[in-house]
Amino acid sequence: MLAAVENIFPPVPADVAVSLGAFLSGRGVMNAWLVFALTWIANVGSGTAVYAVARRHGGLVSRGFLGRYIFTPNIVAHITEQYRRHGVYGIFLSRLLPVWRAVVMPFAGIAHVPPARALVPMALASAAYYGALTYAISRLATNLDDVLRLVRHVNTGLAIVAGAFVLIIVVWIVRRRLRRPPPTA
Repeated sequence: MLAAVENIFPPVPADVAVSLGAFLSGRGVMNAWLVFALTWIANVGSGTAVYAVARRHGGLVSRGFLGRYIFTPNIVAHITEQYRRHGVYGIFLSRLLPVWRAVVMPFAGIAHVPPARALVPMALASAAYYGALTYAISRLATNLDDVLRLVRHVNTGLAIVAGAFVLIIVVWIVRRRLRRPPPTA
């Protein structure tokens, strides 16, 4: 559900919710395919809805406060040109980036990108992103004992390195203080 809300309100932590579902699937509590399918359907559905609303009513954005200061005719023309120039691969790549994922579809709608050129790459990118996330996290949960053992070894190694650095800094400070001449009165 949060993957759907993410297209409307980007700060929603959809990736965290999907990761939790994928983790639970890796532990045998849920089905990974179901987690992926529900996430993908919700994300593509709301992305399509946002695109359709922006395509139909995007002209309203250019009127009023937003149109005067942010979405001026020049800006909208520039966005339209970038969609024309980069089109399908631009939408696909932008939908893979968490920060940009939510703004791609409304701008595509405002720029009147044809539905096939906007919705197909959006759906494919969503499948790639959420498929990879679901797969990686469910595999991590399946092999959790091995992962935790590896993390423990890495943390032990990092603690030893940090301890050595602290020791070197302490020795350096002490040696500098001992080399300093005593203050004269």
